Amino acid sequence: MNTEKKRSPWSWIPTLYFAQGLPYVAVNVITVIMYKRLGISNTDIALYTGWLYLPWVIKPFWSPFVDIIKTKRWWTLLMQWIIGFGLAAVAFAIPTPFFFQLTLAIFWLVGFASATHDIASDGYYMIALEEHEQAAYVGIRSTFYRVATIVGQGLLVIIAGVIESNTGLEPADISVKVDPGIEVCAQAQDFFSNVPELTAEQAATEQFVYTTEGVLAGVKTPENVTLASGETVTFMEYSKSVKETIKRLNEENGFVAAEVKTEEKAEKKEASGWVISLENWIRNTFGEERGEAKTVASNFAVVGIRLTQQPAEGENRVFVLNYKSGDQSIKLDKDLSSRFEFTPKNWDKVAYVYFEIDSKLATQTEASFQGTSGNIPTAWMIVFIVLSVFFLGAAMYHSWVLPKPSSDRSVGNGEKATAREIILGFLDTFKTFFQKKQVWIAMAFMLLYRLPEAQLVKIINPFFLDPIDKGGLGLTTGQVGIVYGTIGIIGLTIGGIIGGIVASKGGLKKWLWPMALSISLNSVVYIFLSAVQPDPNTIGGITTICGGMFLDQFGYGFGFTAFMLFMMYFADGPYKTSHYAICTAFMALGMMLPGMWSGWLQELIGYNHFFCWTLLCCLATWAVTAMIKVDPAYGKKKVEEKKEEK
Repeated sequence: MNTEKKRSPWSWIPTLYFAQGLPYVAVNVITVIMYKRLGISNTDIALYTGWLYLPWVIKPFWSPFVDIIKTKRWWTLLMQWIIGFGLAAVAFAIPTPFFFQLTLAIFWLVGFASATHDIASDGYYMIALEEHEQAAYVGIRSTFYRVATIVGQGLLVIIAGVIESNTGLEPADISVKVDPGIEVCAQAQDFFSNVPELTAEQAATEQFVYTTEGVLAGVKTPENVTLASGETVTFMEYSKSVKETIKRLNEENGFVAAEVKTEEKAEKKEASGWVISLENWIRNTFGEERGEAKTVASNFAVVGIRLTQQPAEGENRVFVLNYKSGDQSIKLDKDLSSRFEFTPKNWDKVAYVYFEIDSKLATQTEASFQGTSGNIPTAWMIVFIVLSVFFLGAAMYHSWVLPKPSSDRSVGNGEKATAREIILGFLDTFKTFFQKKQVWIAMAFMLLYRLPEAQLVKIINPFFLDPIDKGGLGLTTGQVGIVYGTIGIIGLTIGGIIGGIVASKGGLKKWLWPMALSISLNSVVYIFLSAVQPDPNTIGGITTICGGMFLDQFGYGFGFTAFMLFMMYFADGPYKTSHYAICTAFMALGMMLPGMWSGWLQELIGYNHFFCWTLLCCLATWAVTAMIKVDPAYGKKKVEEKKEEK
């Protein structure tokens, strides 16, 4: 019997799951931003960082070793130490000449350590807590995991930006203003004229200046544009040609590294006859009767950037332009690059940036952007030192605070096990998983419980952004950030916390159906929004949309509680840690497969009918919910025992 004084779960669950979320974001999100800042091409970033997600995909295949060797607490602490030292290694690898290859190798190792940490910490959660505590804190663990993703994508990137802003040359600010009431045509500006002369004040100090001091742009665009050559083209064709010119000039002048040209992709094969027939039948039978939507070209603005003085030989000035504040519906096109390298050879030439104006803007608005030229390697080096210090501190803190439950022990002989026993235990893990009672029903539950949501999640953002005549809501990019990224997160968090509280009081069985209905009936919200199409430019309209998003995400957070608790319930047993990891693999598969066809189906039948289809898919959710069997006492706090203790 464990006589150790029991510590409150609040002392370790928030920090443990915050620590679980951070390395995932560091490896899969921050790497992309960092490599872009450091001048790695989009092609290489997409190719090499895409593989960094692999450890989380295949983690069930080595999860048995966490059960067989040592304890979950031991694995959790060991992985935190490895992650901490690994992130420190990343920091010191950044200034090296071969940083890309070296940091990728380290991130690969950190990824495997982080995936193993997920396995161990999830297993430890199930061992260290009673069933009713697992239910009560399931929303808390999810909340702090989400907080970690927000901190990783937001705060850490901000730290890097602040360091960049306070080193190097003086930051250069530019404001882009939009007024839908005036007609400012993009083609009225001569973007690619000769480099303008600098004023005496500008030439006196080394700094970056914009060739256009402030930008005023409109929203409306003409249908056609007459070029200097006399040729008339559509505005969409014109904007495309401007982008191509910007890309060519920036590459020719050495501001941006030219993308390595790969072999041209083979022409898209025409679909088979039966596929075309199927698509036509679906479109004609279930598609919405809606007139042909008009394609609207977005207006744009182009701004040039130049350096006022020649850098010393061998010294380059790297200029990075980023969004600072204001309406995010004014978008800096980073695909054309927002990072430019000025050298002693190209310092007196102009680098160009492209701003796209959301065609749905209906009121005056503006956005500010800031260009910095600080020490980028040092900035990211400090970010990863901060991450490393946090993880080493977390490892020390958790070494002290994590309880040592008597049930946290290895399966079999543990460290005394022979190689043969470890291999047999490894095989037994998968064998016993598929020998569990109702295993096939449980697998169906894990694959189909979120069937409606798996399809909805891929379509929500396009639905928000598409114009009214295409069946969407016509929100601007900035409005989507508020509706989905703010209101939605609040609803999701509250729903998850309340779900955990009620499940701990009544048990999983009691709340299974309310939660299943909550997660599946979210389709009703989108059926209503797609039918009514409230005007996002009115207070009533945007309030309705925000209310709908809050209900959707609250319902998802509340209903997802049952899903997580069932996985814990099903995984219970000698190999609960590895069995839970296998369950998460089925969970990921259940989200991936339906999402693959959702966009194709929506384009055939339209938004409203697609949401009606997801409502019909609720039948699958209800069917698998009806088939599973759960112990009525699971997750429920045992009040009787508590009274006896008193």
